[in-house]
Amino acid sequence: MDAFPATPQIERLIDLALEEDIGSGDVTTQALIPPNLQGEAQIRAKETLVVAGLPLAARVFYRLTREVQFSPAVQDGQEVEAGAVLAILTGPVPPILTGERVALNFLQHLSGIATFTKKMVEAVAFMPVALVDTRKTTPGWRVLEKYAVRLGGGRNHRGGLFDGVLIKNNHLIAIGSITEAVRRARKAAPHTLKIEVEVTSLAELEEALNIGADIILLDNMSDADLAKAADLTLGRALLEASGSMTLERLPQAAATRVNFISMGALTHSAPAVDIHLRLLKTWSQEVEEGG
Repeated sequence: MDAFPATPQIERLIDLALEEDIGSGDVTTQALIPPNLQGEAQIRAKETLVVAGLPLAARVFYRLTREVQFSPAVQDGQEVEAGAVLAILTGPVPPILTGERVALNFLQHLSGIATFTKKMVEAVAFMPVALVDTRKTTPGWRVLEKYAVRLGGGRNHRGGLFDGVLIKNNHLIAIGSITEAVRRARKAAPHTLKIEVEVTSLAELEEALNIGADIILLDNMSDADLAKAADLTLGRALLEASGSMTLERLPQAAATRVNFISMGALTHSAPAVDIHLRLLKTWSQEVEEGG
């Protein structure tokens, strides 16, 4: 199973989300719920989904108090049916109620991405192509959203501007030619980084092949042109198809023999799934008097 990316950045994101929601205090819970009230709650799926974000949800409650016990009932990456229990929480009721929405926001969004990605991946199952994400992610959420893509069976493109050379249209406008852009990239970038070039025509593909680009991104090409590109390339570079990809189109694009299909929709358009938290029972904790 893919390891959860526990990083300081994610801890900061949790703190930001809690600060945004709680502000100066949870006035409703503070007014209604005795601080010594204990309880048990369940987080349940209300539809079929691929689970993503349980370790993150646990951290939300732990940031509020270590007294809440968060016990996962399933694992991230597991597909569950409607009604499935995802986690059981026991401990003081006030932090359970205060952290509920932030925890569910993380779970619903990330599980939505994992579920949506699985649906897209299944459309090209048993075909020699990998479905990859893009940098079109929610600011601050990239590591988490790319984690959710992996849980859904997709693969990650570069994590940022730092871990891969991708020469795009605006770079080419500034430089003037694919040949010169690749030459400069080869000279300046570490030898361990592959050079990818975005092209919009078969003529540009030929130029990128002749200069020795490692990967060529075929941007917004028709399926017919994608097939022609594969014929022209003959294995000299890896090919990535991108632009206007939908569930219906994926099998046709995969059949053109490209190596990768990238979809920004995996992260920017995946609908959140329905998950809820319900308090099942409560009891009062005896408060010891000072001696």
